[in-house]
Amino acid sequence: MSPTREFDYVIIGAGSAGNVLAARLTEDSDVTVLLLEAGGPDYRLDFRTQMPAALAYPLQGTRNNWAFHTDPEPHMGGRRMECGRGKGLGGSSLINGMCYIRGNALDYDGWAKRQGLEDWDYLSCLPYFKKAERRDIGANDYHGGDGPIDVATPKPGNNPLYRTFIDAGVQAGYAETDDVNGYRQEGFGPMDRFVTPRGRRASTARGYLDTAKQRDNLTVETHALTDVIEFDGKRAVGVRYARKGKPQRVRARREVLLCAGAIASPQILQRSGVGDPALLGRFGIAPVHALPGVGENLQDHLEMYLQYECKKPISLYPALKWYNQPKIGAQWLFAGTGIGASNQFEACAFIRTSEDEAWPNLQYHFLPIAISYNGKSAVQAHGFQAHVGSMRSESRGRVQLTSTDPGAAPSILFNYMATEKDWQEFRDGIRLTREIIGQPAFDAYRGREVAPGAEAQSDAELDAFIRDNAETAYHPCGTCRMGEDELAVTDGQGRVHGVDGLRVVDASLFPVIPTGNLNAPTIMLAEKIADRVRDREPLPRSEVPYYVAGQSTADEAEKARATPSA
Repeated sequence: MSPTREFDYVIIGAGSAGNVLAARLTEDSDVTVLLLEAGGPDYRLDFRTQMPAALAYPLQGTRNNWAFHTDPEPHMGGRRMECGRGKGLGGSSLINGMCYIRGNALDYDGWAKRQGLEDWDYLSCLPYFKKAERRDIGANDYHGGDGPIDVATPKPGNNPLYRTFIDAGVQAGYAETDDVNGYRQEGFGPMDRFVTPRGRRASTARGYLDTAKQRDNLTVETHALTDVIEFDGKRAVGVRYARKGKPQRVRARREVLLCAGAIASPQILQRSGVGDPALLGRFGIAPVHALPGVGENLQDHLEMYLQYECKKPISLYPALKWYNQPKIGAQWLFAGTGIGASNQFEACAFIRTSEDEAWPNLQYHFLPIAISYNGKSAVQAHGFQAHVGSMRSESRGRVQLTSTDPGAAPSILFNYMATEKDWQEFRDGIRLTREIIGQPAFDAYRGREVAPGAEAQSDAELDAFIRDNAETAYHPCGTCRMGEDELAVTDGQGRVHGVDGLRVVDASLFPVIPTGNLNAPTIMLAEKIADRVRDREPLPRSEVPYYVAGQSTADEAEKARATPSA
């Protein structure tokens, strides 16, 4: 084993959270940081990770994807379902769908009110969303204009099916919103994306780490697979890992910051002796501290695709043809424009299935082509689809060790669709989508319903389609949740209960999954906790209105629309 080195902070995982921490902590020149990443570099010349339109490719294979699978899911016909997680600098921000969605204001207010996390209310989180963001059309009361991470807004002249989807939503009786990350999330509107002005993926490796790597006080090691966090009594003092197969040990003078994600972070804690003593005992692991909540509370978003043939030849179907791809690739590579420069998720919606829901419980991603998220099973015709899924399932799963070998895949069980409410929300999702696509706006385009197919009408027929076809949206979270009850793993600053010198900072902290995609909330969380690690005063709370169904006023809405850009 190599001689033991020392750093002030050791960060495990160079993903959406770890890169934020590495960049922010090394702004203090007297602090030294080691960033460990189990995967490799982010290979800027690899179009599969850098071209937004190629988002399906990184999910295929294991170069940038841990490619985990669940245990047989009992309510999904025993299917072993995909659980892709990013591997390499950028983590899951290197392989995700690049959708910039923050969640609903009431998500964070719920954390504050119901989880005892008072300083995680929406107006306390908004300054950190803004701090992270460099939006291409500039700053306003809800958005940042000079942060590290690029955010692109849809531009005029994109595929007409996007506007058709929004118009159909309005015709079906829903509101239109011009910014689902601004005053009002609820409704139909454009979707922002993690894409640079040059049409490249805006991962946290590009946005945060590129700057931080130039600093002498940051050391980055790739191909570094963490084994355990080492303790002196109840204090975390270092990390044991293997780099390219060679054992290594490093000491942390101040803190170990665990940023390995909702699947790997609980595994590392469990291997290190922090977790449920009964589970640890099965593997002969001596407990450092009993925390039965480690690995519990696993949540995700499921989604399904409602697919239609398109009567006019305006979909992206021709882009799948090999003879069209060289031109698309050249336009993207040399000009940073064209089909290759977009993830093609440029319209979305958040709706409530009933007035009993205080905020949206369904999310839509609209895509002007009919194809699965991982790029397989494309419909061989012009088509379009609406991805729809419920937002806050009450089903809960868990992540557990299967071995003390750090390279062994864990046991993952999401326990998808475990409640009747889950099934009702997905049935509602199919029926409401059919109403939306059935509006006059789609008359010129709407062809045959490919999936589920018009013949599927009864609850039993819809349930069969859901059971056989619903897929993960790749949003695992919650397995080291913040809080103060007996199953909470950390406090509101990410500090692991019962031990010193150790924080978890990643999506595993979310007590309840946000209403939307998870990359933007994870970056926000890391920005917020970075200030706590640095012992800095939190940014002042924002003082802006936000939409609450049944409470917000027309005056507030008008004020939000009138907010000037910087």
